[in-house]
Amino acid sequence: MSSRDTLIRLKRFQAEEKRRHFVQIETMIAEFERMAHELDREIAVEQQRAGITDPNHFAYPTYARAAAGRRDNLKASADELKQQLDDARAALDAALEELGKVEALGERERGIEAPVETARATGRPRASLSL
Repeated sequence: MSSRDTLIRLKRFQAEEKRRHFVQIETMIAEFERMAHELDREIAVEQQRAGITDPNHFAYPTYARAAAGRRDNLKASADELKQQLDDARAALDAALEELGKVEALGERERGIEAPVETARATGRPRASLSL
């Protein structure tokens, strides 16, 4: 295996790692948003049960207040993850671009090597190749 093949495998591995990281962040954002939506529903149910929708009211349900705090934390975490997602997308794009360059170089190198091998097999001198 040539060093070029090893480099291509390394770049593919790195690109795949970046893709996995990107997907993991996307999944976490979706999960946080789903959980925040569920908490919104639970808060609405609790407010309806208590008949009080004003969080500043002295008798506002404690569970609804705690659930609102958890919901707000989840939304803040999702917003932070969205920033990380943008960074992960840029890293993935860069890794894919690098991989493309290395693969193109490898293909070009193989294209040059094929006529050389053919010339060696047919006994023609290397100088007769038009490179």
